[in-house]
Amino acid sequence: MTLQNGSFLKDDNVVWHPHAVTRADREKQHGHRGAVLWFTGLSGSGKSTVAGALEQALHAQGISTYLLDGDNVRHGLCRDLGFTDDDRRENIRRVGEVAKLMVDAGLVVLTAFISPHRAERDMVRNLLGEGQFIEVFVDTPLEICEARDPKGLYKKARAGELKNFTGIDSEYQPPEVPDVHLNGEQLVTHLVPQLLDVMRQRAIINP
Repeated sequence: MTLQNGSFLKDDNVVWHPHAVTRADREKQHGHRGAVLWFTGLSGSGKSTVAGALEQALHAQGISTYLLDGDNVRHGLCRDLGFTDDDRRENIRRVGEVAKLMVDAGLVVLTAFISPHRAERDMVRNLLGEGQFIEVFVDTPLEICEARDPKGLYKKARAGELKNFTGIDSEYQPPEVPDVHLNGEQLVTHLVPQLLDVMRQRAIINP
């Protein structure tokens, strides 16, 4: 049951059921730790491109991954949500819960979501265990994102055809202290090695 403020009531009849096979067992089988790399940035910043390139690099190394992309999730899991602040919060809450389950399965989860509000990103961080959430800020200036405009969304937003568009008429709150700060104007071939280094340093994947 949902309260008006978006929080959820606890149901005492719903009890978490522990399983004999643990996350540690699954991680041992995969040969690496489970974790979430949460890519955030404006539309057109390069989040999906960098996340996709990183997944390819990890897959080539035998790492078990899954990429959750903002548009893809809205085709199914979150297709009932719009782009109001409340809907954005619920969108991120659902994605965070899915990512948590995937980490429990021992996967390296890559997510590419604008996720404009710090509170929602912090909510996902708090869902996960220590060291399982890596916030990756793909920092690309608005003018560069708008010039790229891969989906033509900025053009629609400027024309008033698209409301609540982040960076135009809806606020984006950049991370204050991201775990990884990427220059979104750099080539992907420069960014992926930076991310792999971070994952090795944090013992998510082997050196």
